[in-house]
Amino acid sequence: MTTYPQIISKSLNIPHRKVESTIDLLAEGATIPFIARYRKEATGSLDEVQLAAIQQELKKLIELDKRRETVLHTIEELGKMTPELRSRIEDCWDPVELEDIYLPYKPKRKTRATMAREKGLEPLATVIFDQRKQDAEQIAKTFLNDEVLTIEDALQGARDIIAEWINEDEQARQKVRYAFRKGAQITSKLVRGKDEEAAKFQDYFAFSEPLKNCPSHRLLAMRRGEDEGFLRLTIAPDAEEVMYRLEQQFLRGNGHSTNQVKEALHDCYDRLLSSSIETEFRNEAKEKADEAATQIFVDNLRQLLLAPPLGQFKVMGIDPGFRSGCKVVMLNEFGDLLHHTVIYPHPPNSDAYMARKILQDNVEKHKINAIAIGNGTAGRETMDLCQDIVFTHPVNIFMVSEAGASIYSASEVAREEFPDLDLTVRGAISIGRRLMDPLAELVKLDPKNIGVGQYQHDVNQVKLKESLDRTVESCVNSVGVNLNTASKHLLNYVSGLGPTLAQNIVKYRTENGEFETRQQLKKVARMGEKAYEQCAGFLRIRGAENPLDNSAVHPESYGIVEKMAKDLGVKVPDLVANVELRQQIDPKKYVTEKVGLPTLTDILKELEKPGLDPRGEAKSFQFANVRSIEDLTIGMVLPGIITNVTAFGAFVDIGVKQDGLVHISQLSDKYVRNPADVVYLSQEVNVRVVDLDLKRNRIQLTMRDLA
Repeated sequence: MTTYPQIISKSLNIPHRKVESTIDLLAEGATIPFIARYRKEATGSLDEVQLAAIQQELKKLIELDKRRETVLHTIEELGKMTPELRSRIEDCWDPVELEDIYLPYKPKRKTRATMAREKGLEPLATVIFDQRKQDAEQIAKTFLNDEVLTIEDALQGARDIIAEWINEDEQARQKVRYAFRKGAQITSKLVRGKDEEAAKFQDYFAFSEPLKNCPSHRLLAMRRGEDEGFLRLTIAPDAEEVMYRLEQQFLRGNGHSTNQVKEALHDCYDRLLSSSIETEFRNEAKEKADEAATQIFVDNLRQLLLAPPLGQFKVMGIDPGFRSGCKVVMLNEFGDLLHHTVIYPHPPNSDAYMARKILQDNVEKHKINAIAIGNGTAGRETMDLCQDIVFTHPVNIFMVSEAGASIYSASEVAREEFPDLDLTVRGAISIGRRLMDPLAELVKLDPKNIGVGQYQHDVNQVKLKESLDRTVESCVNSVGVNLNTASKHLLNYVSGLGPTLAQNIVKYRTENGEFETRQQLKKVARMGEKAYEQCAGFLRIRGAENPLDNSAVHPESYGIVEKMAKDLGVKVPDLVANVELRQQIDPKKYVTEKVGLPTLTDILKELEKPGLDPRGEAKSFQFANVRSIEDLTIGMVLPGIITNVTAFGAFVDIGVKQDGLVHISQLSDKYVRNPADVVYLSQEVNVRVVDLDLKRNRIQLTMRDLA
């Protein structure tokens, strides 16, 4: 009997043993980050992408099995199950093939064929379909009655039944699928009378290309136009070629019965087969487009979440504005609010003198180390203001993305954190905290509101959420979490935890003070052995007596490190502090049945820099002296920051209100297949302006010939 591991192993080209071990670990409740980091021996060092693929394939197979049970049950209830049919169904692992097998037995709504059967015309259809007796009209006469009044009525009913038989024929369906897969064209046309309303879809008013060549962003754009009632889409191959192949299969001879079958065949294709297979290919194309768009979103989100943090410094956060002023907050090194105020340096108030004084005084009073300025409205003007101020000590100034900050400000999370503060003050706090630790702050937002990716509202929302949540979980666990400062929102994404345990950890911390050891986690309410196993290695305790508690070394491996230290005649802290001692360790000496070289290599690597944040350090960025699209000229070369990467190119912030687009063809002097291969989020680049559309507020940029 074929097993899940066998099927997944073949599908993903991953050795059977690795797949089987992964499935077993998932069944035991292990998370993907935990398996990837701490069970390398079991899985042969599969990475998170491979593990997630196994998990997804397993889910599909389980769903297919559920569908199989429904199919078997339905056919058995009809009394039409045979040993051969049961065997085919039980051995089928292709969902499309399973539906083809099931189609003749699937309960149907009232169709033209079922009505014809009710009139007793199935025997006539059988005779005609056989095509041995060509006097179809003479045979049809014998079927006339009160419900079938004419010969044409009888023949029409027979043709309806034959059309349904052809539609349910597996070979016929496969031939049509082959034609769609080989040469289907996707065609988009404007709905009559929608010219003005559909202006943004003008590229697709009369558009056609092979479906297999249609990129994800184009398909999603056309589908959006269709959903909004502006476009009409069709997916179809060359009908003549399809009919030729179908006629070869079903037509025999050239008599009257054959003509009836031919008529039924053409009706079947026009009315049943083509639309059925078109729906399949629509869904398949949409699924592929969703996967591509989701992957772009995932890649961008990962880069954004893993952006370098400033770290634990005192920060001033500014949410810029014109008429309503700039909201200013002072945060301590833990992100706690110390003070907040408002300044009005820009029109219509234009009180720059008082604004500078307030900023100077607060920087001095609260010993601020850095200023974080939101990159929205009045962001550049506020940056200029701050850079003109002479502070009494060094202060770094950063422009910070405020995407989603307003959504956070009005969220339940923000209300819970700051119930007595105005929305705009909450936004300034979020901006400041984003500089200190982007990951810790952005996990409070629904990833879809962070502002990266493309067509996020057009893709499958369930699958998008699964992918984004998995990405957030992966990022959180790859960085590690400070057990004594992390919010419940950040803890929620730690392997093995969840909303309840995250809340319980914060509660325990509040009632008992800071954690001193990882072992104390076991005292947290509802922290069982399994949850502890899954989470402990990803939680860090800064300044812990045992340096391993501030490392990615799992508590289950502490004994190994202690034995290494003992063999060298030193304590664990000495081993961590002394590189020469660590160089004397031969990892092969510590290999056991459960612990292999992959784990030992990870342990030794972690001992080099325990608790090191892998994200690097935050850097400030200086834009050119431009403020709006009107300040730009074609040919101008400017520094910029990549703000979004899509399938068709990258958007770049060059310091004006509107990001410019570098089309995929302009990203490099070499051919670029995928923009993500050459650019990444928050990357600093030089670009040249190649086109300006002031009316539509669009900026076209290039990165070619700028080396």
